[in-house]
Amino acid sequence: DCSTVQDQLKNVQQIQATHFAFAAILADGSVVAWGNSGNGGDCSAVQDQLRNVRHIQATPTAFAAILTDGSVIAWGNEVCGGDCSEVQDQLSNVQQIQATE
Repeated sequence: DCSTVQDQLKNVQQIQATHFAFAAILADGSVVAWGNSGNGGDCSAVQDQLRNVRHIQATPTAFAAILTDGSVIAWGNEVCGGDCSEVQDQLSNVQQIQATE
């Protein structure tokens, strides 16, 4: 149910889905997420970093976004990829991300 973010879903460029949530990249490079909050539906903890997003990749319960500068921001279930803080300094000039189940 996207009714809580419906007014924000304008000029959507891309949508990705976990098993329990969705994330949309808007034309201005920002991201709107909705669905189960623990599985990617709440990106408020990283919302201020989700600018100039080029691509989003989903795992079953988390999202990772590649920004235009090649950095990566992740959110969702920390056990399933939603926390990249331990390798954040290595995530530069990223071109592509793939996910596993």
